[in-house]
Amino acid sequence: MTLSPVSIALDLAIIGGGVAGLWLANRAASAGYSVAVFESGGLGGGQTLASQGMIHGGMKYTLAGALSGASEAIAEMPGHWRACLCGEGDVDLQHTRILSDHFFMWSGDDPGSKITGFFASKITRGRIEPVNPDRRPPLLRHPLFTGSLYRLEDLVIDTPSLVNNLANNIEGHCFRIDWSEAQLQKDASGQLSLHIQTQQQTLVVQAQRFIFTAGKGNAELLAQIGERQPAMQLRPLQQVMVKNHHPFDFYGHCLGIGTTPRLTISSHRLPDGNHVWYLGGSLAENGVNMSADELIRKAEAELRDLIPWINLHNAEWATLPIERAEPLQPGFARPDNAFMEKVPGTNLLVGWPTKLTLAPNLANQALELLKGDGVTPQPASNFHYLHDYLPYAEPDKTPWEKAFPPKISAEEAMALRFKEPDENDE
Repeated sequence: MTLSPVSIALDLAIIGGGVAGLWLANRAASAGYSVAVFESGGLGGGQTLASQGMIHGGMKYTLAGALSGASEAIAEMPGHWRACLCGEGDVDLQHTRILSDHFFMWSGDDPGSKITGFFASKITRGRIEPVNPDRRPPLLRHPLFTGSLYRLEDLVIDTPSLVNNLANNIEGHCFRIDWSEAQLQKDASGQLSLHIQTQQQTLVVQAQRFIFTAGKGNAELLAQIGERQPAMQLRPLQQVMVKNHHPFDFYGHCLGIGTTPRLTISSHRLPDGNHVWYLGGSLAENGVNMSADELIRKAEAELRDLIPWINLHNAEWATLPIERAEPLQPGFARPDNAFMEKVPGTNLLVGWPTKLTLAPNLANQALELLKGDGVTPQPASNFHYLHDYLPYAEPDKTPWEKAFPPKISAEEAMALRFKEPDENDE
């Protein structure tokens, strides 16, 4: 016997369970909307957990010698995140771990480095401060370090705890979807619906608004319904991970003569307590077309050049190719802000935060678009029936957990994961 399809009515159906979709779902649920997040993998498993967790105010985009549109657009973001981390913002992030309440910018001995003259200028006063030799972080206290060092009052957060925090705030609203058994459809009037074939029967999810926040996956979702706009660009990177017995953590950018940091280092802990340095910057951009072995050799050479006093003898290495998705820009420029746009003639919004830092801005844009279109929370919703047919989506593992699997029990790993950093850690 063929069963009739089950119709699920929502205010908002968000497709994509990274920081953009989860943050927006938090805001929308707080505003009274019935909302469900649909994710085909693990929550945060795309760009979110592959990021370095740096919530910055745009200073690294000022290296051309003047404050850019990008730097001005995100200048207030660290303050916004700090309020949320204290439970005083528009999203409660009190259960998100702060890895560091600052990070550093430093230069090597290259006389062409842009750091000294620009950061000493009045343009940046109040946003960055020089670090005296007796206040250096442990990594740069070695007598061989002779460069310039500045401290930024920005944040570094633990992205796994961020994903868990955002998901727990909206417990019961995030669902796992298998696209081999699901399809988006658009009717003659431009209204989208999501059809999911389960073992029991077919679900038809209808919503006042569908919102695509799937990063790179947005292009595939648009193709399903015959749409090409808004167009997307991809910024490919190949990050490097190095596992070693480092005696301390470090978060910072090493600046050279270009407008992109020569090297970015963030520190993360594995479940077994070991440190992983996650390396980005120009190294990751220029390493896109290298083999993993070639890039690892390049990364090791960079570390030996910049911090030669570090012992890398027993280090373990891995690389992570990723593609950061952004709205298409003239000349492949970096977007200045988060992006959210309604597809004309449909009930669809499409967005990219463009940077982890700008996830709150993307949510603001989406809520403004809903308000402008008169989309208000409706009293009739049966989204809770979704779990009768779909499993809940769970947070994904980090890239470093996948690259360096733990060799201890799950219980030991959990205890170590929530262990407070050592007193000497930066």
